[in-house]
This record gives sequence, structure tokens and C-alpha cells, in this order.
Amino acid sequence: MEKITIYQLFPRQWGNPDISQKTNGKLSENGCGHFSGIDRESLDYIKSLGITHIWYTGIIRHATKTSSNGCVPSSSDWVKGNAGSPYAITDYYDVNPYLADDPDNRMAEFEDLVRRTHEAGLKVLIDFVPNHVARDYRTFTKAHPAPTGMPALGEGDDTTVHWKEENDFFYYPGQDLKLPLDSQSYSEMPAMASGNSYTCAPTVNDWYDTVKINYCDSHTATWDKMLDIISFWAGKGVDGFRCDMVELVPPEFFRWLISKMKQSRPELLFIAEVYQKNLYNRYIRDVGFDLLYDKSGMYDAVRAIVEKNVNDSGVPVEAWQSVRKITWNWQSLGDLQPYMLNFLENHDEQRLASEFFGKRPESGFAALYASLYFNRASFMVYCGQEIGERGMDCEGFSGKDGRTSIFDWWTPEKYQRLYKYIHGDVKALTDREKVLMKRYRDALNFAISDDAVRRGSVYDLCYCNQPSDGFCADRHFAFLRDCGEETLLVVCNFSGYDAEMEISIPEHAFSWLELPETEILNHKTPIPVKVPAMDGIILKLSDRT
Repeated sequence: MEKITIYQLFPRQWGNPDISQKTNGKLSENGCGHFSGIDRESLDYIKSLGITHIWYTGIIRHATKTSSNGCVPSSSDWVKGNAGSPYAITDYYDVNPYLADDPDNRMAEFEDLVRRTHEAGLKVLIDFVPNHVARDYRTFTKAHPAPTGMPALGEGDDTTVHWKEENDFFYYPGQDLKLPLDSQSYSEMPAMASGNSYTCAPTVNDWYDTVKINYCDSHTATWDKMLDIISFWAGKGVDGFRCDMVELVPPEFFRWLISKMKQSRPELLFIAEVYQKNLYNRYIRDVGFDLLYDKSGMYDAVRAIVEKNVNDSGVPVEAWQSVRKITWNWQSLGDLQPYMLNFLENHDEQRLASEFFGKRPESGFAALYASLYFNRASFMVYCGQEIGERGMDCEGFSGKDGRTSIFDWWTPEKYQRLYKYIHGDVKALTDREKVLMKRYRDALNFAISDDAVRRGSVYDLCYCNQPSDGFCADRHFAFLRDCGEETLLVVCNFSGYDAEMEISIPEHAFSWLELPETEILNHKTPIPVKVPAMDGIILKLSDRT
């Protein structure tokens, strides 16, 4: 698979004309974005960044406390934040009414968004949440039957038993739900198992706003219902699915689902949110996912390196996080590397520029170059990352935690200024933000257009440069990319100091990459390079076109 680039966009926060930022604010106070706000100017901008796919997060209808803009409120006892979690699904066959200019016409407005996205040369990804639904899912589905005629999850369940193969949910007969609140008016009898815990008394750290779906290791009616949901959205023109928490669902189900869908839509993209590295091979080779989050590999490695090293004071490397972690990760991945999805930010993780991570956006350039250029893995950018969004607002439910809240009616101030900039207000962004944007735009466009990066081979130079002048194997990361027509040298400096070093290229690299002997002679002498602190550089060593 060739490298693709994904832009994660939360439509609720995009194009919001309301500049209010009231902590714990209601929709009527803080406003939200609409499908129509993702207009041609917005899509052209995202395309210009070197993006191939947009992941529209929070499309499918979810639980909320809001009663306006076409919304039906769920219980405030368990909805997280005033807006609610986009992963507490109330209707798998509907979109959020608040995203539409006309809530009664919301599905047509979503279809228009898909059309606009395709016309801009981009592909559409949305979430598939297979493990859990909102606590009141059955209430919503009774009022809104599936347009395909498929019976709803839970319809016909035997609630007198904890588990039954034919049931879609897990029950606790004779037991009330006990929520982690001081007071509770919401009643659930019998209680149902929460999304991540088999208990009728979930804790504050559990997904208490959701109920877990019952899967078996062999085909059941539940499988058919989930296939119908995926087929419905594929029929709307969706090009792929980011599949939430796949490790909580039997892999046998996903193997069947992906195989069935690809019989008629082989180009559909399936991305797995997965965290156990020992399962990577199974989810790619056996189950059939196209891409996997490499959160537990590349992300955790560069996150630790940047977070610990950003304030480099020259202390011994023992107090550091060594860059050798990147080499260890690719060695453990082996030929699975092209199936990874690398990222430095997403809605679950803290912002790179936050006080909890890199403290400033410029601290992420070395990590960007390593994650984007080291192998053929795909790469994801979270909206606002390219202008240094810090996630340090006090939105409400989430608190000041370095993340951009998915639970609150809140639009970051940088998003609003970025939107104005895209629509012609050149003064809406600072000079620093424009420089950051250019770095991301240049880096991403190079990644999808340069053959050596998007489909070429890679050679790690760290092992052979440990004795090289100025090179520190704990602070510096160097590698080659080659596609047969050109050879690139990429050097990343994960140090708080500018670095001058000499990079040697061993003869083994030329034989491994099958480079001409003339090039071996040309590069006998070490290559002097200068790399700014926490940054990276790319040098074209040869162009044989």
C-alpha cells in the first residue's frame, strides 16, 4: 500500500461562527460547526496540505444533553459533557442533527459534504464504533427504525439472562444500574454491561455512558446487523472506516465483515485502532485490516523522546529518552511497517504543543520527519496541529488536560482564526503560525509526491554512525530513502541543541539498496550536515532520472 495522509476533522468544531468560549457552555451559548461550514475553500485548504483522506469524526448520531437544533436529550446522569461523546452512538443510521443547517434535511446535507469532498479530490473516512452504543440506544431505535429494514440491536433480546448467544447486549437480571454519581435519576433495570466493563456498577473511569455489544466467535444475527450498518454508510459514498477499539471485538467478526465488504468494494479502507503490538500481525495478515494505529510503537517512542528531551540541558543520556527506541520499534515491526498509521496527535492524545508534551509546536519537527519519512507507513494530522493548537483550554468536562475536548460545545480560538484565514483574512494567523503551516504543507506534500518516500526502500544509518563525529545515537536519527531513481538522506535531531555531524554511509547500504557502484565511490567521504534543535533535514544525494 502506498503512503496516504489523513486529516482528522471534528465537524462540530469547524466553521463555528460563534466566538463564545463559556466553560461548560450550552450549544446555544458556544455554538458549533455545520456540514455546510466544510465548504470548498476549507476542502481546498486541506487538500493543499498534502492530504489524501479526511476523517470526519463525530458524524454518526450520538447521545447529548442538548434539546435544541433537532437534538433529543439523553440523561444528564450519564452523558459526558454537555455535547456528549461521539462514541456513545444513539442511532447508527443517522447523523447528528446539530451538524445540519436544517436538522430535518441532515442526511442530504451529509451526502452533499461527501460529494464536495470527492470533488475536491479527497476521500471520506468516518468512525465505525462496533463495541458499544449509548445507554439509551434502544429508546432511539424504537422511535427511528433502520431505513434498511434491519432489526435494531437489542430488539427481541431475552433480558432475563446475563448472556445468550442470540442477545445483542449483556444484562444483569434483577439488578439496577449504579452510576458513579452522587445522585441518580436515570433508571436501567435490568442493568446492562458498560462498554469496557462487565458490571452493573461502572466507575468514573469506565465508559459508563455506553453499553457493550455482545459478539460471539461465530456468525450471529449481531454480525448481520453490523454489516448492514457498514453497507449503509458505504452506500452514502464513504470511502473507509476508522474502526474503534477493535481489540474489544472478536477478530473473527472483523475478518468476516472486511471480506464481505471488499467483495463488492475492494477499495474500501479499514483502519484499526489497536494497541497490543503482539496482535499487529494477526490484524493485518489474518483479519485483513489495511492500516493499524502504531500508537504503542512509533507514537509512544517519539512521544517519550520529545516529552523528555525538549528541555535538553546537556545532562547525561541516562536521564534522557533515547532515540534508539525508533530503531527498536521498526525492528520489531519488520515487514508490517507499511501497514502502520503514524501520528503525533489525535483526539485521544495530548496536543504536541501542550505543556504536557512538547510545550511548543516547533519541538515536533524531528518527530514529524521520523514519523512521516522513515518508512512507507501512512500518516495522520489532527486539525490545528499544523498551526500549533495547544489544547490548553478549560472547556468544561475535559478540563485543562492538553487535549481538544470531544465532550463539550467548544471551538478552539485557533480554529476560528484558521477558518478566517482560509476564507481570505490573511491577517487572521500570526507569522509564526504561517511558518508552521508551511512546514507541514511542504513536509506532507513531499511525502505523497516523492517516489523515494511514498514507495521507496529505507536504510537505518544509526548503527554505523555511532563513532561518527558529532553523531549521538541517543539524540540523532539518520536514514536513507531510495526508490531506484533517487536517494535521500534524512537526519533528525532530537536534542535541544543545534547539531553538526558527519554521516557515513556504509557499502552495505549501497548493496542493500542496489545502488550503482559509481555512487559508492561518490559517498566514500562522510557527509557533513547541520540540523537545528528538535528538527530534521532532507538532503538529495542523487537523482538518476
